[in-house]
This record gives sequence, structure tokens and C-alpha cells, in this order.
Amino acid sequence: MTLYVCKEHVDKALDVVVDEEETFPELSQVYNSTGLSTTCEYCSEQALYMVANGGSSTK
Repeated sequence: MTLYVCKEHVDKALDVVVDEEETFPELSQVYNSTGLSTTCEYCSEQALYMVANGGSSTK
């Protein structure tokens, strides 16, 4: 599970990963080096963080 979120929704995303995956989530900052914009899973703001479970293949 991977969630892209804004600063306001980081806590919510961390809680969702813990509840659904029952594992400690990894939090990393999203760098917009490609010029693409990724929006928050919960609102229309630009995502600043990626919250993923430890076994996620997004590394």
C-alpha cells in the first residue's frame, strides 16, 4: 500500500497504513524533479509525502 499525501493528511495516512497493513509505515518526502504533480489521496493539494508499508514495492 502506498499513499501520497499533503502535510495536513500525513497523520491520517500513517493511521490507515497501520490499521490496514498491521505494519510500521515508511514515510518519505516526494521530490517533484520530473515536473509531474501528484495530488494528495484525501484532497486536491500537492502531495509532499509518500506513506508506504514496509513490504511495498515502491522502493
